[in-house]
Amino acid sequence: MVKGFYSLPLTTLTGAWLMALLPAVAGDNAYSLEATSAAVPGLIPVDEQLTAQASPVEITDVQIEATADGLTLQLATSGELSVSETSVTGNAAIADIANAVLRLPANDEFFASAPAEGIALVNVTNLPNGQVRIAITGTDAPPAVNISTTSDRFTVSATPGNPTAQSPDDAIQITVTGEQEDDYFAPDASTATRTDTPILDIPVSIQVIPRQVLEDQQVIRLEEALTNVSGVTTSNSFGNAGENFNIRGFNDATVLLDGFRQFGGFGQSLSETTNLERVEVLKGPASILYGEIQPGGVINLVTEQPLPEPLYDVQIQAGNREFFRPQLDFTGPLTADGHLLYRLNASYRREDSFRDFDQDFERFFVSPVLSWQISDRTDLTLQFEYVDEELPLDNGLVPIGDSVADIPFDRSLDEPDNVVNNEFVNVGYRFEHRFSDNWRLRNAFRYTDRDLLNIGAIPFDFDQATGLQTRFAGRQAIDTQNYSLQTNVVGEFATGPIEHTLLFGVDLNRTDDQEVTGLDFFNPGLTNIFDPVFGAFDNIDFDDLPLARNSESQTDRLGVYLQDQIDLTDELILVAGLRYDTVERTDTNGITVFDLVESETTQNDDALTPRVGIVYQPTSNISLYGSYSQSFTPSFETTTAGDPLEPERGEGFEFGAKAELLDGNLLATLAYFDITRQNVATPDPIDLFSSVATGEQRSRGIEFDVTGEILPGWNVIASYAYIDAEVTEDNVIPEGNRIFNTPEHSASLWTTYEVQEGNLEGLGVGLGFNFVDQRAGDLDNSFELDSYFITNAALSYRRDNWRAALNFRNLFDVDYILAAANSRIFGVEPGDPFTVVASFSIEF
Repeated sequence: MVKGFYSLPLTTLTGAWLMALLPAVAGDNAYSLEATSAAVPGLIPVDEQLTAQASPVEITDVQIEATADGLTLQLATSGELSVSETSVTGNAAIADIANAVLRLPANDEFFASAPAEGIALVNVTNLPNGQVRIAITGTDAPPAVNISTTSDRFTVSATPGNPTAQSPDDAIQITVTGEQEDDYFAPDASTATRTDTPILDIPVSIQVIPRQVLEDQQVIRLEEALTNVSGVTTSNSFGNAGENFNIRGFNDATVLLDGFRQFGGFGQSLSETTNLERVEVLKGPASILYGEIQPGGVINLVTEQPLPEPLYDVQIQAGNREFFRPQLDFTGPLTADGHLLYRLNASYRREDSFRDFDQDFERFFVSPVLSWQISDRTDLTLQFEYVDEELPLDNGLVPIGDSVADIPFDRSLDEPDNVVNNEFVNVGYRFEHRFSDNWRLRNAFRYTDRDLLNIGAIPFDFDQATGLQTRFAGRQAIDTQNYSLQTNVVGEFATGPIEHTLLFGVDLNRTDDQEVTGLDFFNPGLTNIFDPVFGAFDNIDFDDLPLARNSESQTDRLGVYLQDQIDLTDELILVAGLRYDTVERTDTNGITVFDLVESETTQNDDALTPRVGIVYQPTSNISLYGSYSQSFTPSFETTTAGDPLEPERGEGFEFGAKAELLDGNLLATLAYFDITRQNVATPDPIDLFSSVATGEQRSRGIEFDVTGEILPGWNVIASYAYIDAEVTEDNVIPEGNRIFNTPEHSASLWTTYEVQEGNLEGLGVGLGFNFVDQRAGDLDNSFELDSYFITNAALSYRRDNWRAALNFRNLFDVDYILAAANSRIFGVEPGDPFTVVASFSIEF
């Protein structure tokens, strides 16, 4: 939300309108637009609005036509509409329609870029509480608008405004609010409740990284985006085979793609940012909605969807280390009636590693989406993604003593031609049918297929005294298919004065996982980390290695959940829910050089996980909340008798406050959390080849996040976290040890300013930092990763339909360690050195 002003001659402010507008009177720094009562003949006084019909009027079609003077916007309706509020924000003229809902054939939003000379943008969208907003943005000044209504049509005529026009002397200034395009602040999120819910109404901490932040920072990898969120740090990447994140002290955070999870293999493959609309991070245990997860939280990647108006965006990025990444984003209607829409995102990325590898990073990505409005109440969206990438297999550095070995961070301890091949297919649909304005059915399916191949030198031992690392030639092929079906019903109803949003759903998933690993234990290769010599495996045929692992697994999951969001009063909201999960897994181990007999085991686990939270809103822009929730994750370790361990359980308490500040432009969240993870697998003190579920870990801390607009053109996203994460019970690890990869203190800041007017209009600058405190490198706390402070900056220039930018990461070329793998043999991962990315994008 942004703050702006418009002026009205005193002669037009009479009766109920004057009384309604006087509380908004403000002072300085006003935008000014002259308006008269004749310009908005459809306005209805406030006292008459109170008697408006309770059932919202549906807007079923939006048509736009350029005219000699500007444009005409026509809305087809099921009844007569009335404008409850008009305003001006910057160059945008805004009209809010009370008691209305947008029900378009293809999408519940209308968007038109540059529809007429002097008009930059037209946007019609739904607002909370049964309102629809029309925003018409002028190129150089707010447009003048005229509104007329009939029983089935609402017409807005707009003509470009005069940028040199001045307000009359007898005008008074009226403070109003309006939505801003390209905002850092997203008021709603769906990850926490699986319904579109205002963040202030959610009794947990959820942070949203909108598309504008991704563009301003020129984000290429997901880890770069997540540096903006408190309590989130990067964990080990399995040698570049996947990605892993730590939330609130717990590794292996679940990453969702449009609400769907990848199971099996190394978990989440490397995420693509080309088609990301935003990233939502839900903190704390959340099994009620997503089944088996770690208690730290989940990361949901929300992708871009088709738009009803044509948009063609082409961008080229280039940088040091021969980085090159062209990408495109095309969207619009495929049929004249707008019932069939499409969106196409594609990109290609090539980059040299800063480490001494011969193998480069190379990645191809394409994602077409089709959206079909079958009827005014039924929609179907088909989505496809394909990724093909090749990158170096990087097992990282090693520690010596209590710190990382003192060797150059760009030195590779792997063979230079080690390689990871990853091919990923994601295809599915999303179906929604609205039985009425209050009840809807949603059904979605996703099929994913991931083929992962790792080839290279696998470290098995490291002698700190001599600096010699023992490695074996290895080849690992993992093929994983996921079949996921989600079905839920959302209903809004009232029991007396109490309003409910009810969610009932069923999740089904099957994961088929196959792993074939070859290792040559008869020909070890030694290398000295201080003076490495490569080529030990040049004569090895990696396709013909002895079979060390040959396994298949099939996992079936069923989850049933019920959640109710209850508005007890205008100030008090209760969210409560319960989920039942059952998981059955069958493992088949084939014959290898170690196991001469095929074996099969089956494991069954189930759990009930509740969540309850309450929100108190003493004012409309402040929320105080508290919540309790649980999580569950099956453990596939076994006891000395061969029995599977009990599932890991997590529970968390959270208390906090949220506030929308600066007239709704800025969102701030302060949270205290206390999370316990129980039944953690730990080695059996009698049988070192088995485990017992007696481990317990606890994480407590404080987080603070703020994001939004401080002044027009000045945006900020910042965070701070204090986390005390430790082992509280274990058979081997001493109680009180810190959980690895978890800094006690971490903070981030990113702020940008773009000149709004004058000769330098469109010129932007950005500056930020990321601070991460010391972290334990393993659960034994045998070595530490040093703290680091990274500075980032950007310069940009936006003009008409194009934008050019220069982004600088790690501006002062600081050596730092990004993450460790809880091992003294491998997996200490250095972060990127100084990086520059130049970008140019154009829309047409």
